[in-house]
Amino acid sequence: MSYSQIRAEVTARYPNGAPGGVSVDDIVQVKMQNTFSTHLDIARAMAKVMRADMAAYDADPSQFTQSLGCWSGFHAQQMIKSVKRLRGTTKGAYVYLSGWMVAGLRNRWGHLPDQSMHEKTAVVELVQEIYTSLRQADEVALNDLFRALAAAQDDVARGKAIAAIDGFESHVVPIIADIDAGFGNEHATYLLAKELIKAGACCLQIENQVSDAKQCGHQDGKVTVPREDFIEKLRACRLAFEELGVDDGVIVARTDSLGAGLTQKLPVSAAAGDHAAEYLKWVEVEDGSFAEGEVAIMRDGRLQKPIRLANGLFRFKDGSGRARVIEDCIASLRDGGADMVWIETDTPNVAEIASMVNEIRAVVPKAKLTYNNSPSFNWTLNLRNQVRAEWLSSGRISEADYPGSLMSAEYDTTELGQEADARLARFQTDISAKAGVFHNLITLPTFHLTAKSVDELSRGYFGDDKMLAYVATVQREEIRRGISAVKHQHEVGSDLGDTFKEMVGGERALKAGGHANTMNQFAAE
Repeated sequence: MSYSQIRAEVTARYPNGAPGGVSVDDIVQVKMQNTFSTHLDIARAMAKVMRADMAAYDADPSQFTQSLGCWSGFHAQQMIKSVKRLRGTTKGAYVYLSGWMVAGLRNRWGHLPDQSMHEKTAVVELVQEIYTSLRQADEVALNDLFRALAAAQDDVARGKAIAAIDGFESHVVPIIADIDAGFGNEHATYLLAKELIKAGACCLQIENQVSDAKQCGHQDGKVTVPREDFIEKLRACRLAFEELGVDDGVIVARTDSLGAGLTQKLPVSAAAGDHAAEYLKWVEVEDGSFAEGEVAIMRDGRLQKPIRLANGLFRFKDGSGRARVIEDCIASLRDGGADMVWIETDTPNVAEIASMVNEIRAVVPKAKLTYNNSPSFNWTLNLRNQVRAEWLSSGRISEADYPGSLMSAEYDTTELGQEADARLARFQTDISAKAGVFHNLITLPTFHLTAKSVDELSRGYFGDDKMLAYVATVQREEIRRGISAVKHQHEVGSDLGDTFKEMVGGERALKAGGHANTMNQFAAE
């Protein structure tokens, strides 16, 4: 509802003024600052945003979406504020909630690897925290707009102020929430999914690893579940969305099969055309070759046994990952009701990913991907290697060209280095147009950014530069870029608090924003 509509509604309720000395204008402001009543309302609204974005992408693949992984509400808030300054809108920008960063940074047991060892409640709490921070950004920004309205001296200024209020765009955006492998069986997945949705998540991303053997997608030792088991977890997520009335909820089905060489159970399927068992390593059972405790099944009229390791896990055939990925994706979309797929790859290569997507789309024409532009890739080395290999193949350069380590800074200004950087700049555009990637994300950027930024400041501050290190690397850049956090008191709601004190106390309000507030030093910036 617009400012005028809400004001008319409140005035109709209180034609003689609100009881207790509260003004109509104050009621209008607090109503408009409350951009969402509950976080479940956020999930419902953001699911519609994602669905609209997905439809726009189907019509035009250049309309892909992006996110950065955030491990606190403040990171998410500052990211979305930056997007609004850059674009003037939050459209196409999401927040990614990384299970890796919850494990590494947001649990009570210290820094843990990405193996589902952290409390699953920590994932829910981070969703809640992110949306609390984004809603608080709304409150602070709207309070500034209402202050401008109160200061308006004429009808023209008042009209502009009201138009700014009515045109305000919320900082609340969709969250893609990583639910790992579901933290247990299908019922545990369903229960956790409900809590994530109630916290505001409109999109759940779940992977096809075994819950109690979960590994980071970019580490060795990954163990996948049979396809039917994974489909049951996808259905659990869908039922959670339906139960809570988030009818447009989005599910991203991630497959780790490309780099997973093991499975915990023998794939047994009643579905025609499912050849999962074909991907295991088998040997014929001959007379005297079947030892005590071994497992064998009848396949094609012959008794065969799978290669089983000492830990009881079964090994897939070498080189079968690509075929398993394609079948995983088709099954997740067609049989599991997933809305998107995520293929965890070992290198960032547009052509290789596109070739897999083409096979998937031959069966599911509008298949869409979420892609992890992972910090686990050495992007500089990968892209420079790709360029060098192509130039060697075409005869543009010889083996003697570009010797030594391609990571060397001496290559930064070379033709090869510049071509690799140009490909990096358009990587997301290329992969979205050529490989069906609707959503590009970076899982752990704020982990690495925090480490780098604190190191950068510490090196100068504890070194020779002292205060110059802080001013030159932090505050001066905040001011020049227009980063609102430079006014840190205002950023956390000091002016918002002053406004509320005035609402309930009038002239008695003890305000923080008077002439002695040092934030006034930034008033002209």
